Amino acid sequence: MNIYGIVVLLTLLITFCIKVLSELLNVKAASAALPREFEGIYDEEAYRRTQEYLGATSRFSLVGAGVDLALLLLFWFSGGFNALDQFLRSFGFNSLVTGLLYIGSLLMAQSIVELPFSIYRTFVIEEKFGFNKTTPAVFVSDLLKSLFLALLLGGPVIAAILWFFEESGTAGWFLAWTGIAFFSLLLQYVAPSWIMPLFNKFVPLEDGELKSSIMRYADGVDFPLSGIYVIDGSKRSSKANAFFTGFGKRKRIALFDTLVSNHPLQELVAVLAHEIGHFKKKHIVINMVLSFVNLGVLFYLLSLFMLNRGLFQAFFMADVSVYGSLIFFMLLYSPAEFVLSLFLQALSRRHEFEADYFAVTTYSGGASLSDALKKLSRSNLTNLTPHPLYVFLNYSHPPVIRRIARIREHLAKQSQ
Repeated sequence: MNIYGIVVLLTLLITFCIKVLSELLNVKAASAALPREFEGIYDEEAYRRTQEYLGATSRFSLVGAGVDLALLLLFWFSGGFNALDQFLRSFGFNSLVTGLLYIGSLLMAQSIVELPFSIYRTFVIEEKFGFNKTTPAVFVSDLLKSLFLALLLGGPVIAAILWFFEESGTAGWFLAWTGIAFFSLLLQYVAPSWIMPLFNKFVPLEDGELKSSIMRYADGVDFPLSGIYVIDGSKRSSKANAFFTGFGKRKRIALFDTLVSNHPLQELVAVLAHEIGHFKKKHIVINMVLSFVNLGVLFYLLSLFMLNRGLFQAFFMADVSVYGSLIFFMLLYSPAEFVLSLFLQALSRRHEFEADYFAVTTYSGGASLSDALKKLSRSNLTNLTPHPLYVFLNYSHPPVIRRIARIREHLAKQSQ
């Protein structure tokens, strides 16, 4: 073990301990009494199930994290990284093919480890609490489609990164950065038409009062739409959601059928007003720019550690390689990635408040957003009283009770 190995090992252990602590505090913070704000929305049985769901998912998360950590440490300290590398090198392929096989083997092994957990969460936990609508056939179909897309899209991307660093010298990081950034933009453009329909049916929303209300509101805030669609989210889960896809003139609204069936018109438009608020407040652009900047910094730092003998020694590797540098640097970079994720989570929570404000101040029925949030929290068994540390570490949205309180403040100011 050298300094690189010590940093990676300590990071893995510390982040795991933080996760354990936050999960335990979060379960302990669950209030036995229903918050007054939700009286009339939850009955005693519904609130009890919310707390049971929190306990089940927290235990499951801790077990999964513990298994992941144990297997990674076992593979590391048993010399697994080097054994796999030497095995693949024995076939005599060039470095690019060997690199693809090396990274692909590690990702496949990770997927195999995660598969039983995914099955258990879907068919045991989600089934127990009435969420699961996924049949075994749909589960297997999703799995095969995801594997196909990983090979079709992920393989060329990894190959391009390896080629840039192997063939372009000191400029490799910049070429990899710009190439992957361009590919990401292209993917966002084509995903609504080519990729998402592989998993869900997108049916245009029928003409009627809901569609007219959405279009009228969108026109009122100068937000062009290319389409409003209902997707068959109920094929997999009873949970409800809504989101936007695409950008530029290809922006689409996607409503889960579970959302449409369980909420009245004003609540649906209020939810969409919130989503439109993200676009109008430039949150999408801000997140995209931050993502690209982070990607550029990541590739630049990777170039500094490329073929670093000490980093390879920390993982007991006999030979250095570009593909090995990519894997081991990502483990070394994890402390910075952890800190960055905290900043991005905090920024995301701020953006959610801003989008709520936009919805309340631009839509005449904006007060209905609060009602929609309450109903969604019940139907999704949302934890109403999360611990602040857990929120700080994991929440991309503010706790629902804080969002509702902030909406009430905005409405009070408007009425003055």
